[in-house]
Amino acid sequence: MPYCTADPMTNTLYSYGLNYKKIIEYLDDKNIGYDNRVLDLLPLKDLSRINVKLRDYQQEAVENWYKVKSGSIVLPTGAGKTMVALKIMEIVNSPTLIVVPTLDLIKQWTKILSRNFDIEIGQIGGGIENLQPITVSTYDSAYIKAPSIGNKFWFLIFDEVHHLPAPSYRLIAEMLVAPIRLGLTATIEREDRLDEDFPYLIGKSRFQITAKELAKHNYLANYTIERKQTFLSKEENLEYKENMIIYHTCLKKIGLRMNSRGAFKRLIMISAKNNFARRALVARNKAMDIALNSKSKLTEIGKILSENKNIKTIIFTQHNKLVYEISNNFLIPFITYKSSKEEREDVLTSFKNGRYKAIVTSKVLDEGIDVPDAQLGILVSGSGSSREFIQRLGRLLRPKNDNNQARLIEIVSSGTSETQTSQRRHMKIEM
Repeated sequence: MPYCTADPMTNTLYSYGLNYKKIIEYLDDKNIGYDNRVLDLLPLKDLSRINVKLRDYQQEAVENWYKVKSGSIVLPTGAGKTMVALKIMEIVNSPTLIVVPTLDLIKQWTKILSRNFDIEIGQIGGGIENLQPITVSTYDSAYIKAPSIGNKFWFLIFDEVHHLPAPSYRLIAEMLVAPIRLGLTATIEREDRLDEDFPYLIGKSRFQITAKELAKHNYLANYTIERKQTFLSKEENLEYKENMIIYHTCLKKIGLRMNSRGAFKRLIMISAKNNFARRALVARNKAMDIALNSKSKLTEIGKILSENKNIKTIIFTQHNKLVYEISNNFLIPFITYKSSKEEREDVLTSFKNGRYKAIVTSKVLDEGIDVPDAQLGILVSGSGSSREFIQRLGRLLRPKNDNNQARLIEIVSSGTSETQTSQRRHMKIEM
């Protein structure tokens, strides 16, 4: 039998739920009789029709996906991924599990599903386990519950699908039998190249469009990206160079080239036992801390804020250390992963209604949280990930009522490795 593995202990064959459709098709094609006891689908009444007219690119995305009923749709933040998914759910009209990365997204999905389909929506996550024909679950909870819910759904939707190939989460796709699968994301690529596993887990990408293309037709705001260079102080520059010398010297000692795939992960792994690797890692982190958090960046932030006093602004950083420093220096409210739900909602509500003109955050607003409209973004520090960069840009791209452009200003420490980091994250934007 294809797609199956033999168990010598029990003299039986077994397979992942992912292969259910392929095995059935094989048996039918070979005219092999079988008893199918796999499915135990949750009963679903006909879903009501959605009273919304899709945009032309949304309609094209739905049609492209429906031809094969598998694969991903890649749309920028603010382009209506959720509405596309709802339209596909209406067409498929089958028991559906929607998997999302955060509890905030469970709340958002539940609200929009209830409003459009007028049925009770199930939830798995946050201490709740309410299984319904349409259920929303976090990735963590779906991974834990996969063995018990694996045959309950016919349709699988993975929101922020770039999370799926992770070693644990991929088991959700492998264990559930649902033959119809949809992935949604703004950026499908992963730094570790595990996006190469998507054809196996859910199917190939079926539709993709860029923010630039949508901005041309006024579906998203036009935008500009500016790069402002700052310079380290003499003391910062000296300390930066000293640490980079230690870093490169130690890398030579252990014979590790950082331009090879997975090199940084390997450095972290061997640093537990190798003194040179440990010294290299410590020196590298000190150098990056200097580049990302230089005093000149704070001066530049002050200039930008004074020039844009009445513009709604989100300031993004890589680490919380700089979030708190910016917040204290400029009396700007902050949001980090440590902020309580009540604090976060209060800050975002106040930002939406104009009480606050600027907020500062680290990675917590990159995805999974509904962020009010902003016109200016200041990227003080970040990784080399194009996905992270696109997500942050996407926070600014909702169409503006006054037709103003969105602006993203990137502050980079000149003469440091941060310039290469900036170039890497721009690669997908400039294609």
